[in-house]
Amino acid sequence: MKRTILGGALTLLLALTGPAGAQKFPDHAVTMVIPFAAGGPQDTIGRIIGQRMGELLGQTVVIENVGGAGGMTGSKRVADATPDGYTMVLGSVGTHAQNQTLYKHPLYDAAGDFAPVALIAETPLVLIARADFPADDLPAFIAHARMHQAAMQFGSGGAGSATHIACALLNAAIGINPTHIPYRGGAPAMQDLMGKRIDYLCLDTPLAMPQIEGRTVKAIAILTRGRSPRLPALASAHEQGLTDFEASNWCGFFLPRGTPEPIVRRLHDAAAAAMDSTAVQEKLQQIGATVVAPDRRSPDYLRDFVAREIARWAAPIRASGVSMD
Repeated sequence: MKRTILGGALTLLLALTGPAGAQKFPDHAVTMVIPFAAGGPQDTIGRIIGQRMGELLGQTVVIENVGGAGGMTGSKRVADATPDGYTMVLGSVGTHAQNQTLYKHPLYDAAGDFAPVALIAETPLVLIARADFPADDLPAFIAHARMHQAAMQFGSGGAGSATHIACALLNAAIGINPTHIPYRGGAPAMQDLMGKRIDYLCLDTPLAMPQIEGRTVKAIAILTRGRSPRLPALASAHEQGLTDFEASNWCGFFLPRGTPEPIVRRLHDAAAAAMDSTAVQEKLQQIGATVVAPDRRSPDYLRDFVAREIARWAAPIRASGVSMD
């Protein structure tokens, strides 16, 4: 009770002093929480955007990787942080949409416990298998998986992450139930796939592309309706017979609920300016991520987008039968 009263008083004080505070903001480093392990796609995107934002803000943007619970541990930390603009999270479809249905008791209300800042980028997911997997396309993958599912293992960037949900929905769509091996991010999962300790992953293209190009893993299908410009030779799951199957990821910045609007706007403007940078766009394009259009970047757009995404993913997650405690 005491903590609630104090928290409310602090939020009111920040709101009353918002315009003056925003003029001075930031006067020290800003922390960007990446709720997954270092080296993964969210981490890569966050570092690219964060470096340019720091230059624009005149203060360092410090990246802090806080993994666990499919990204909820790091996101929860930001939801509970002081709403002063100095702690934000790079959320995703997993942390701010899918987990609201997947988990029986999610750690936070994705639509109500955050102040949206800006939608940043979107990335398709790709089905990849170990390099010696005995299938080269999706029909052959399905045939092999149905016959050998009891002995197969698939990895993910964590239970409840977007990579977990993508493969869980794929498994349900093709009628298999292999063992799930969760990791604390996509990077360690990729290491085990390269080491042939697991059979397949549904991974963001930024992390998968170098290994696909290096032939240390085998690309089976892009998990979007159309092909990816960065992997034009790889047929989509839809093209290969899994009609209308689609799994992609997105990321955006969120602050704690109650952050004063002028500070939200200051960070939004810095993020938008970073996204308009030719160097940032080129770096993101190189890893297979697409910067969202200017009309999709506002805090209001992100707020409405999160609500739509929670609703969009609820039906397929429930239909798949996948659930987490």
